[in-house]
Amino acid sequence: MTDEQDFWGEKRVVVTGGAGFLGSFVVDKLRARGCQTIIVPRSAEYDLRDRDAIVRLYKTARPDLVLHLAAVVGGIGANQENPGRFFYDNAIMGIQLIEIARQMGVKKFVATGTICAYPKFTPIPFREDDLWNGYPEETNAPYGLAKKMMLTQLQAYRAQYGFRGIFLLPVNLYGPRDNFDLHTSHVIPALIRKCAEAKAAGRTEIVLWGDGTPTREFLYVEDAAEGLLLAAERYDGDLPVNLGTGEEIAIANLATVIADEVGFEGRIIWDSSKPNGQPRRCLEVTRAKELFGFEAAHDLRHGLSKTVAWFKENGGLLREVVF
Repeated sequence: MTDEQDFWGEKRVVVTGGAGFLGSFVVDKLRARGCQTIIVPRSAEYDLRDRDAIVRLYKTARPDLVLHLAAVVGGIGANQENPGRFFYDNAIMGIQLIEIARQMGVKKFVATGTICAYPKFTPIPFREDDLWNGYPEETNAPYGLAKKMMLTQLQAYRAQYGFRGIFLLPVNLYGPRDNFDLHTSHVIPALIRKCAEAKAAGRTEIVLWGDGTPTREFLYVEDAAEGLLLAAERYDGDLPVNLGTGEEIAIANLATVIADEVGFEGRIIWDSSKPNGQPRRCLEVTRAKELFGFEAAHDLRHGLSKTVAWFKENGGLLREVVF
């Protein structure tokens, strides 16, 4: 039996958001590691904003470990349209899931935050110690702050109650099974779909938000799932930990790479009346390597090629956000 099988084999694990994008890969990897009891609450049965539903979930599942991946999330446009909802839904889910886990004696809680929690003008690369040195970028600050409250809660609960909770900060994720709905998706799936639809329709140009100058870092979803499980297995501390690659790319360059992968040969026009979002994002990723041995396995071009192939094979499948 491997160390991974020994760790997971007898554990009862709740994966919130386990039917979603990242969660589906986490569940796959849990099964591959020999986890026998994986509980994935669905919103139709368990509204994770409702305290009674969480109590019922924990009483039914009796988890040893909770992986909290569920989120109400979207791109810049969705954040601008739903700041109140994105704050409340994400904050109330995290606060109550952690509090009731503490009350019921859950042995470990793994929370996923968001890179949107970092200050708007964080020095590059983003170091975890800079997390509180300013206010997040305005268009997604409510979402970022709601998720960051889990870090404060977990640190407070560890100090007062000895509750074993850890907090991870994955950078922007992408990959197969992503959400390709243009109204709610993030930049990579949106670009893939726009380029694919323009190519199919014979259009000679696409229009993208902003001016293309912001930079972003992206983590392939299978790598993110691996990092999360390595942290669950090997890390038990109060420091927040970045999950990423440490490599950034300008959005304009990203659009060119995706157009090439999709086969769209038209012009890319930038609508600078639309917001750019945070100017730069790139993580310092040393802490994850030192604390639990995580390093990303996919470079961006390799991951994009696999993502575009999946999109084509699945007929441009759209997936709404699930939690």
